[in-house]
Amino acid sequence: MGVTRPQWQVLSLLSFNEGINQGGLAELLEVEPITLGRMVDRLQDAQLVERRPDPTDRRAWRLFLTDKGQMLLDQLLPCALATYDIALEGVEEEERAVMMTALGRMRSNLSRRQTLDVAVAD
Repeated sequence: MGVTRPQWQVLSLLSFNEGINQGGLAELLEVEPITLGRMVDRLQDAQLVERRPDPTDRRAWRLFLTDKGQMLLDQLLPCALATYDIALEGVEEEERAVMMTALGRMRSNLSRRQTLDVAVAD
C-alpha cells in the first residue's frame, strides 16, 4: 500500500499521539531521533505527515497526520486486524493476556537494560 512497516509504525503511533514532538515519537519507537527525522521527511514528502512549529520551543516541531495519512491508516487497519487474527489463531483469551503481560515486561526489561548499558559505557 505504499508504506514500509517502519513507516506504518510511525503513522500508527502518531495517530494516537498527534502533536507529539519528534524526540518524543523517536522515544516511543525506540529509534534515534535522526532515524525518525529521515522517516518523517519521507512521510512528509508523501503528504502523509506534517510538521508544525512548536509554540513553546522554536527549535522543535510537532507532528500531525494529514487527511491523506489518516485515510491510508484507515485502509491499513483491516490488513492489520487480519494479520493479528492469523497470528493469534488458536490462542485462547487467557493465554493472550498472559502473553501480552509477559511481552510487555520483557520489553520493559530490555529498554531498562539499554539505559543501563549506555550509563555503564559512559
